[in-house]
Amino acid sequence: MPSPYRAIFGRPGTKSFSAAGLLGRMPLAMMGIGVVTMVSQLTGRYGLAGALSATLALSAAVLGPQISRLVDRYGQRRVLRPATLVSLTAVAGLLLSAQQRWADWLLFVFAGCAGCVPSVGSMIRARWAEIYRGSPRELHTAYSWESMVDEACFIFGPILSIGLSTAWFPEAGPLLAAVFLGAGVFWLTAQRATEPVPHPREQHTKGSALRSPGLQVLVVTFVATGAIFGAIDVVTVAFAEEVGQKAAASLVLAVYALGSCLAGAVFGLLHLKGHASRRWVVGVCAMAVSMVPLQLVGSLPLLAVALFVAGLSIAPTMVTTMALIQEHVPRSKLTEGMTWTSTGMAVGVALGSSAAGWVVDAAGAARGYLVPVSAGLLAALVAFAGYRRLRPRPTSPVAGPAVAGGPPGQDGPVAERQDEEHVA
Repeated sequence: MPSPYRAIFGRPGTKSFSAAGLLGRMPLAMMGIGVVTMVSQLTGRYGLAGALSATLALSAAVLGPQISRLVDRYGQRRVLRPATLVSLTAVAGLLLSAQQRWADWLLFVFAGCAGCVPSVGSMIRARWAEIYRGSPRELHTAYSWESMVDEACFIFGPILSIGLSTAWFPEAGPLLAAVFLGAGVFWLTAQRATEPVPHPREQHTKGSALRSPGLQVLVVTFVATGAIFGAIDVVTVAFAEEVGQKAAASLVLAVYALGSCLAGAVFGLLHLKGHASRRWVVGVCAMAVSMVPLQLVGSLPLLAVALFVAGLSIAPTMVTTMALIQEHVPRSKLTEGMTWTSTGMAVGVALGSSAAGWVVDAAGAARGYLVPVSAGLLAALVAFAGYRRLRPRPTSPVAGPAVAGGPPGQDGPVAERQDEEHVA
């Protein structure tokens, strides 16, 4: 492990909560694609499979920020455990309904309830932010590490989920995802020493973190970005099935995540100059452009190469997003702010997977890759339109030149101004 990564784990408890976060985030890569694989195996209906995956993602998008808002007020342990139990119960009902071929509407009810799942990635990043507050270089490395953990989930998660559902029994993938969720959350919440202390009630301003104009730009852009990811998952499974190698879809999607993981590893070693908003816009545009070659592939090996290249822009963009969130969201709402970007992505995944499923059913897998291209173009347009909201603002003469638009993890005029805006 490169020395900057080894250094961030010098603090007590960091290895344990990061490992728990790995387990708790595996369902992020396993549950949606597992539901798609399970339902397509049982019914052969990609439209239904995509719609159920979309329902699951939309439910998480609605409930996730509310769970994180409660976490900011009451702490991770008190909130995450009951929320996880609700989600696990709903997943059990979803699997039973699918296996027993019960009515479609019941599948959607359980999928909606299963969205009561905490944003484990936001919980882990909130712990890093608490430990390395005021140490921007270490926090940049920590966020890069967690981005690699995210991508590791997307490398191995689809392989496990699709592989088990196709080789063992259709419900196996989502079932293992539920086991990972329960184990990860309960292990994480048992680690009290590194849990961020809830802010006193008087420090909690009224309203949502989403009132921040900068956060609004990030969230809307992530809706389009999530549509890219959701569409690629569904279309890749369908494309692999059309060429007679459905199980290979997990390997192709793993290559996509591998590209992002490698890029994140390198990005964490860099100390880049300039404001994060510029790097963020470049990253979003790179993701959009990388969708174009998908229209030209005609085999799984070529598709894997195209997706590997496309993945190179993901992790750096995600890391930069975390830095921007800390600039535009008050400290007392940090977990909620991080979760809102995950929510935007979840909404996008829902829309992208649903749209891709209908396009595949109507016109075939090759046409399905038009969905991520369209989503990428939309993401780039929103990023350009909202760039001014993300740029650093000039500091006041009294505050001095300390931090305007400065590194993540520092307090300064940006954070103070956002606190004032939220109080207003």
